[in-house]
Amino acid sequence: MSSDPTLSIVLTIVQGGTYVRDFLEAVRSFDDPPPLDVIIPYDASVASVADYASDYPEVRFLDLGVIEPIRPITSEAGKHELYDRRRSAGLAAAKGDIIGILEDRGLPQADWARTIVRLHAETGKNVIGGAIECMEPVSTLNWAFYVTDFGRYGRPFDSGPADWVSDVNLTYSRKALEETRHLWKDRYHEPIVHWHLIEQGEDLWLSNEVVVHHHRPKATFGELLPERFDWGRLFGEIRVRNESNLKRLGLILAGPLIPPLLWVRHYRLQASKGRGVRYLKALPYVMLLTTAWTLGEVWGYITKRP
Repeated sequence: MSSDPTLSIVLTIVQGGTYVRDFLEAVRSFDDPPPLDVIIPYDASVASVADYASDYPEVRFLDLGVIEPIRPITSEAGKHELYDRRRSAGLAAAKGDIIGILEDRGLPQADWARTIVRLHAETGKNVIGGAIECMEPVSTLNWAFYVTDFGRYGRPFDSGPADWVSDVNLTYSRKALEETRHLWKDRYHEPIVHWHLIEQGEDLWLSNEVVVHHHRPKATFGELLPERFDWGRLFGEIRVRNESNLKRLGLILAGPLIPPLLWVRHYRLQASKGRGVRYLKALPYVMLLTTAWTLGEVWGYITKRP
């Protein structure tokens, strides 16, 4: 790889609106970036983001037209399918030697691009994910969401091989992208792509140097509980997609054990990061969010439907 490869960045629109503008301003503020190829795939449901195109001529706004998801577009499952399909379109359009996936709720630090290029060169790894910090100040409920979704990626942690890296802060080499094209060409699913790469002997590398700051509007239970259920259902369906009925049955029966195990695991992790007291204060919210996710995950095991 040359010392200055092209870095593609595929932006996943999750919040939309001014969050997209803020993201693009963060990209414009990168310190000493390599050549960039920034792509924003959008469909008719978020067509208003194209209004930013004239202000950011260096960005490729990729119009996908109307996408009809399997589930209603107003549901969390339908929205997630749109995220997945936008990512797929962006990955297919990416021209870079390194391809990043970020989302509009995660603002990359000024050194993000240059650090990614350096780490790909230094480590030789084909998949590098980074830290996801919670942007403060934040409500207790929003922080509980952050813990249940991104807590493992909050600093401090040691860089190295990892079982999981998040598509909120993720990069692939061109080699990894091409080797998995058949898995993401229609709809990108992070676990499917990464499980395949791990089976091929690849390491997922998690770096504490590559940082995004996650922020979302103040959430309510009415928003988060359906989201957790539907996203859990999608993960459950993916997890058992190629499993035997016996394995599915075992996972279904183990379902009631999942929430208590998660509560303890999250506590140990946050305590190790110096946030144990804060976690205990947020525990009632964590319990509700993880239970909603588990119900969805088990329902995905049962129905095998996303």
